[in-house]
Amino acid sequence: MIEPMGRDAATALAHRIEASVATSFFGQRRVLRLVHVALIAGGHLLVEGVPGLGKTLLVRSLARAIRAETNRIQFTPDLMPSDITGHVVWGSQEQEFRTHKGPVFTNLLVADELNRAPAKTQAALLEAMQEGQVTIDGTSHSLPRPFLTLATQNPFEHEGTYPLPDAQNDRFMLKLLIDYPESESEREIVRKATDQRWFDGLDVSSIEPVASAEEVEQIQRAAAGIRVDDAVLDYAVAICAATRTRHDLVVGAGTRAAIALIRCARAMALLDDRDFVIPDDIVELCAPVLRHRIRLSPESEIEGRTEDELITTVLQSVEAPRT
Repeated sequence: MIEPMGRDAATALAHRIEASVATSFFGQRRVLRLVHVALIAGGHLLVEGVPGLGKTLLVRSLARAIRAETNRIQFTPDLMPSDITGHVVWGSQEQEFRTHKGPVFTNLLVADELNRAPAKTQAALLEAMQEGQVTIDGTSHSLPRPFLTLATQNPFEHEGTYPLPDAQNDRFMLKLLIDYPESESEREIVRKATDQRWFDGLDVSSIEPVASAEEVEQIQRAAAGIRVDDAVLDYAVAICAATRTRHDLVVGAGTRAAIALIRCARAMALLDDRDFVIPDDIVELCAPVLRHRIRLSPESEIEGRTEDELITTVLQSVEAPRT
């Protein structure tokens, strides 16, 4: 039996994972931090950005930093659900049916360009992401633990993309937006990507695996024990509730969003070497936790408003705890 990991040891190991990933992916410190929040909170991660900004590099870097089973699926319009979950085949030698498990049976599933597959194929991940199991031909099979989906997608306005259904969006704990890097960071990225290299590929060889799957689970358990005052919990619930009564939103955040806020806030506190959550943690996490769970009204879309703008408005309308 593995001894429980203390908070100090969990924080130190989480920082080593973050530092390892940073050797390959840099220039987006906030994005990198939130990726590790999702990992520590044990939630699935959706990363959105236009092609060429390092989305795939980011998720592959995180997967390499952890000594765990990792599979990658390139989502395409002709991908079938059984290509993800697996299927039952007839074994001519055994003279019986046997289950062939798909790539979803892993610790870290890298789902590249998730929204290039139709909703039927995307739905193959719903049971896996929510229940940690997959049903094949009427039989349920448990997935390895921990199980995390690290997905990338292009903005849905791009040609050849399908919008994710609400049920699929809600399975993701965080949605991160990767934008163009600052000029100095972009200069460094270009220099490192072209220095003594004669091919165009994702090089993650510099990343040192620093934690096992079991150790990641221990970090998650340590984060789950961080204290959350009732006032902070009420604050998270009130923010989510406030999104359900606004005329400029047709879909508000559900209870799962409030749960995600608290779990992510605990992870944020652990990264900051605190044993308690503060209201600022909730504020910082509201946009990545809520932006994919709310839907703008047609009037708001016509006015050119964004989900993040409305989340800021909601935060201004809910009083934060002062003590």
